[in-house]
Amino acid sequence: MLEKIRIFSGNSNIELANNICKILGVPLGKANVTTFSDGETQVEINENVRGMDVFIIQSTCSPVNVMLMELLIMIDAMKRASADRITAVVPYYGYARQDRKVLPRAPISAKLVADLITTAGASRMLSLDLHAGQIQGFFNIPVDNLFATPVLLDYMKKNYMNDTVVVSPDSGGVERARAFGKRLGASLAIIDKRREGPNEAQVMNIIGNIKDKKVIILDDMIDTAGTVVQASKALKDAGALEVCVCCTHPVLSGPALERIERSEIKEVVVTDTIPLNDRAKKCKKIKVLSVASLLGEAVRRIYYNDSVSSLFI
Repeated sequence: MLEKIRIFSGNSNIELANNICKILGVPLGKANVTTFSDGETQVEINENVRGMDVFIIQSTCSPVNVMLMELLIMIDAMKRASADRITAVVPYYGYARQDRKVLPRAPISAKLVADLITTAGASRMLSLDLHAGQIQGFFNIPVDNLFATPVLLDYMKKNYMNDTVVVSPDSGGVERARAFGKRLGASLAIIDKRREGPNEAQVMNIIGNIKDKKVIILDDMIDTAGTVVQASKALKDAGALEVCVCCTHPVLSGPALERIERSEIKEVVVTDTIPLNDRAKKCKKIKVLSVASLLGEAVRRIYYNDSVSSLFI
């Protein structure tokens, strides 16, 4: 039934790509994605893709620029090999936080990356929990922005159901936290946060009742973990029984792991949109859930031109 589908992967998240292929019952496409001796990206597609519906799975995670170039060059290779439709499956969309001008003469890099993907030849984009919804408008091709909520909710319902409060770590995530809390049957709290600089945050105030409650901090990503660690301390000081952190994208850069290990956070629940390094895999506080089934179903629906939004109704 999926005879015209071809799924390929760069080097960012091969394990996730293999799991998606297992769910769909198709083999991972044959491609060599390496580098020349001078560091340039080399791509060789080793099977016929003429007239095929091609899906390229590639998170633009660390090293971000290398993974982005792999994605762009793979798209270009598919276009020049006469693929019928090319879908860029980007579980984690790098540069997403640079989505507006916050200072004079600042770039809007999220828009630039969208232009690069479109110009390379992608027919559509599939991503997961974009940092800002307006990024969909940066593309001149169809964009499906999936949510990891169903995957995270299944785990939370089994482990955090009674006397639970969902906390948004900033005002921008209130809508996400409210929807999550509604499905979990939990109340809502908000942390008033002032950002002092890039990758720096200071918790100012907690809005809502969290005393003697189990708390779930919900965010789209954890980068240096400064926000969630400070938030967890403030919540514990305010009387929370325990603090769990829940996010989609485990960027975990810089001092993130050290901060998490030293913090009062009971558990950090993440998905596999970004592969964890060896040290992060050994961290007992981190629990990884797979989004392979969710992405696999989305790929299947796109192939058959079925509704993707109905996944979340």
